[in-house]
Amino acid sequence: MHTRFAIASLVAAALACAAAAAQIPAQSFAAEQLKTGAEIYARNCSPCHGARMLDPQGASDLRKFPRGERERFVNSVTRGKNQMPPWGDLLKPEEVEALWAYVVAGEKI
Repeated sequence: MHTRFAIASLVAAALACAAAAAQIPAQSFAAEQLKTGAEIYARNCSPCHGARMLDPQGASDLRKFPRGERERFVNSVTRGKNQMPPWGDLLKPEEVEALWAYVVAGEKI
């Protein structure tokens, strides 16, 4: 009986944490950074990932990219991944960060 209570308590605690995490506001970015990210995306990313991240044509759907995996995003952009070429020699670090901001913001500029 105590085991069931302990398990139920753990499940309740996990659900409470998940609900609290869902209420954490999205990361905020400067308007200029989002604008720069949108321009970089339109120029370099949209041919494969779709205009405004819609209709990715077989490439990764960036609208679903995990928001907590910034480092993975940066590595993929700078080093390339699968069919995506590396952009590290073409984009400055601040441009990659602007691109990340645009993807995280989800076209809310």
